[in-house]
Amino acid sequence: MANATLRKQLNEGTFIMAPGIYDMISAMMADQMGFKALYVTGYGISASHLGLPDAGLMGYSDILSRVSQITERCQTPVVADADTGYGGLLNVRHTVRGYERAGVSGIQIEDQEFPKKCGHTQGRRVVPTEDMVRKIQVACEARTDENMMIIARTDSRTSLGLDEALRRSEAYAAAGADIIFLESPESIEELHVIAQRIEKPLLANLVSGGRTPVVSQTELQEIGYSMAIHPALGFLSAGFALRKGYQELAQTGDVKNQDLYDFQEFCKLVGFEDVWDFDAKWAE
Repeated sequence: MANATLRKQLNEGTFIMAPGIYDMISAMMADQMGFKALYVTGYGISASHLGLPDAGLMGYSDILSRVSQITERCQTPVVADADTGYGGLLNVRHTVRGYERAGVSGIQIEDQEFPKKCGHTQGRRVVPTEDMVRKIQVACEARTDENMMIIARTDSRTSLGLDEALRRSEAYAAAGADIIFLESPESIEELHVIAQRIEKPLLANLVSGGRTPVVSQTELQEIGYSMAIHPALGFLSAGFALRKGYQELAQTGDVKNQDLYDFQEFCKLVGFEDVWDFDAKWAE
């Protein structure tokens, strides 16, 4: 079942800031930080699990197994990327039901053609508005837990312009989406226009180095947004640290001068305290 906290917080006007998580280490680390939600990034799962770009190469079962592991170990509400719903209308129904069983609190479905691409890259094509409207309607009907929120994303801004993206956003809101995710606005002015036009809660996707200005939570709240995700923060931070650590080892043959996470604390993070307690009780 979904964590009811996410919908409750949005209804109360609480701003939701969600960092991107892409494996169990990033999920468990973020779960300790007091965030209102965690965001399972398809880009990050595709890169970490398959070593492949976010270009429609990862399937439904690939991500669902990881989402299920994450929701099992984390107390924070989880919002998860579901790409295009992984197919047609029947696939969308199947995907929503699977994510719901996994305990996801928000499922994100986008209007790209298959195979989809990362929302901050070029060459994205979108399906007709009517096709996405039907996906949203199917998604809303498929869920049995109203606490699982349907997030409708449009990728039309980059190729078709802001006006078309706004029209699609309004259509998706009318179809029943709980949260509207207009991908890749290209200025703060566009963020203002979106907030003035769309009456449903809005999600901003903030990617360092992406197409949208990375603004603070305070500024987004003032503009009128309800939620922001930082999908790339985790894997970009990890990539930077890994390259630095591995380069220093390769160049010096030593690790004594590196800034590292404490090993004992890491053991606790992944659950060794339970193993130690079990051994203390049952070991011969």
